[in-house]
Amino acid sequence: MSEMTETAARPEQPGYSIKQTAELTGITEDTIRYYEKIGLLPRAQRKGNTHRIYSSADVERMKLIGCLKKTGMPLDDMRPYLNLTPDTALTEYPELYEQLQTHKQNILEQIASLQQIVDFIDNKVTGSGFGTRNQDCKLTGDAKRMPVRKK
Repeated sequence: MSEMTETAARPEQPGYSIKQTAELTGITEDTIRYYEKIGLLPRAQRKGNTHRIYSSADVERMKLIGCLKKTGMPLDDMRPYLNLTPDTALTEYPELYEQLQTHKQNILEQIASLQQIVDFIDNKVTGSGFGTRNQDCKLTGDAKRMPVRKK
């Protein structure tokens, strides 16, 4: 029996097609291929018919990429985190720990800025309206911008 067949037969080490992987991770097939192309993901194993096959570890790595992407983290900034094992304590890597803390603080500032905008809108909807007697817009976060995604 070949190694690929043995791997596919073991339930604890399933192999997933690119379509199954996309469904499990919420990442499109084209994006998965792109992540492989730029080296964010290792090259996929191939079946005898040359179709990509992904392991559970690959799927977990893609889920981590998806989570980090949702935070607005640029793809290049993710690379060092993807090389850590799941049981690695981030405090063992002070530079990465500090980088993630800074990223978190930026997100918290964005949340505060967006909350001010929501409060402003709520005030306009339930209060003074949009007439000519509007009070000054006192949003402190208007200089803050949502993160720009690097391509």
